[in-house]
Amino acid sequence: MIKLEKALYDHELIVLRVIGEWWDLNLTGQQKAACVLALAGALSALDMAQEMLFLGPEESDAMGDLVAAGGRMPAATFERQYGAVRNMGPGRIEREEPWLDPVSPAEGLWYRGFLYRTFDETGSSEMVEYYYIPDELYRKLVGEVAYSAEESGEAAAGLQPVSAPELIAPPTLGIVDDLTAILSAAQASGLRESDVSLLQPLFLQPDLARASLLFTLAWEMELLRATDEGARPSRRVLTWLKNSREEQERDLAEAWSGSAWNELFHTPGLALEGGWRNDPILARSTLLDALPRSPDWFRLSALIARVHEVNPDFQRPDGNYDTWYIRDIHSGGYLSGFDSWYLVEGRLLRYVVLGPLAWLGLVETSATGADTSPTGNGPETLFRLTPAALNWLEDVKPASEEVTMPIVVQEGGRILVPFNASRYERFQVARVADAEPLTPGKPAPYRITPRSLERAADQAIDADRLIQFLTKTSGRPVPAGVRRAIERWQERGTEAFLQTVVLLRVRDPEVLEKLRANPKTRPYFAESMGDYAAIIKTDDWDRLRQAAAALGLLINRSDSDVEISRQTGPES
Repeated sequence: MIKLEKALYDHELIVLRVIGEWWDLNLTGQQKAACVLALAGALSALDMAQEMLFLGPEESDAMGDLVAAGGRMPAATFERQYGAVRNMGPGRIEREEPWLDPVSPAEGLWYRGFLYRTFDETGSSEMVEYYYIPDELYRKLVGEVAYSAEESGEAAAGLQPVSAPELIAPPTLGIVDDLTAILSAAQASGLRESDVSLLQPLFLQPDLARASLLFTLAWEMELLRATDEGARPSRRVLTWLKNSREEQERDLAEAWSGSAWNELFHTPGLALEGGWRNDPILARSTLLDALPRSPDWFRLSALIARVHEVNPDFQRPDGNYDTWYIRDIHSGGYLSGFDSWYLVEGRLLRYVVLGPLAWLGLVETSATGADTSPTGNGPETLFRLTPAALNWLEDVKPASEEVTMPIVVQEGGRILVPFNASRYERFQVARVADAEPLTPGKPAPYRITPRSLERAADQAIDADRLIQFLTKTSGRPVPAGVRRAIERWQERGTEAFLQTVVLLRVRDPEVLEKLRANPKTRPYFAESMGDYAAIIKTDDWDRLRQAAAALGLLINRSDSDVEISRQTGPES
């Protein structure tokens, strides 16, 4: 807090003399230092509780809000409600005498010596202008107005429980399972952020933003390490995978609460432009503080309105709503000014609830179907905190054990991993088998292939060790055919494979010979398949058609003298 003498020194001499007149001090002819000492003594001796009674309603509210905010408030925020203090030089002040007819509550307090202005750094090291109450006055006021300000804030909240909806949206499941899929892919071949989108078929909840969040959290939890091939699992992975599902979900919630992942960049309907920055943690901490610690159902719009009333500047500590370049995707217009709060901050809060909080299993939601949301951009949504959320917010430790299901090894080398199987075992399965696309509501499928066995061999996992692992985790003997295939591969390696090729077929062998012999078409042939067919290099078939056309020979996919077709068949 700034002391009263320092605050007064920042004023022009004429302003000091005006404040002195208000408090019956004759400071005419005195130098600035003497004026400051005289005013500091007079103001420090005031009975501030009594002085608050003499203020107008708006001036009293302004002082109360400043005290409730800790004695200072960003100038843009304060001026939005209580007006500004006009910047005037000594000559204009003397001519217009603004203290006699202040244009705002702020200006009235300014010329009484209760309100001052300064610059200071925010948490992001940016300089922001503030209005403040000097330390000596603040200490006298804090006991007088703090209770009433708190009471007023609670009254403004208006967050009341509502009846449970008839239809509840299905819970968002599988956050730790999808992270396991990411860790498994990183173990198999290294993983870069651009590759995460390719893993969507392996996720229980395919969503690019959700996958991006999980990849970021994996880095921040130090479950991944950097290598030349991309991200690889760290030593901490195995310990984390052995934890119970509840412990893993809590770890993700903790990591998310302090993550650098930025929800604003993923909020639907918004396009962000320019080089400005925001702090994503401010949005999360504000929302978590505003959440009701109750299992009841609430309107999401009421929660957003509560934040708008109590802490609207949570994302913009300087209170300035004109420096961010954000476009509304639907209208194409820029969203600036405090009037756009619900279209920016309101949408952001809505997305945090329906996105990350739902993904993490911390809320359940249900839409009533009536479009009564404050933004008008969606149906009124109800939400409630899950038991996991209440335990996390109240710091109740999760269960440390869980009942898991065994994996299933099928004939043909297919492995099924149930949803409630151990994530540690699923990760180990992914080390020795290739993941296949996931079907919602079905176990995660994997298949033992020569490629996966080569990967296992690179990790010093031989046939005996693999068979022992499959026997232990499935709880039953490995099917005889799968056992023989694993052992045979170790002895002989890959004996057969499937290959997708472009096959050129002709009716007259002479045509094929001409194409093979001509220097313009010869480079596109990969392998002969007899007198009537040849394999064409996969990426070159269109160039072959162009080269053949230049020789007077047309190649197409229809039934003609020559045709080209894609086929898949066995090769040995």
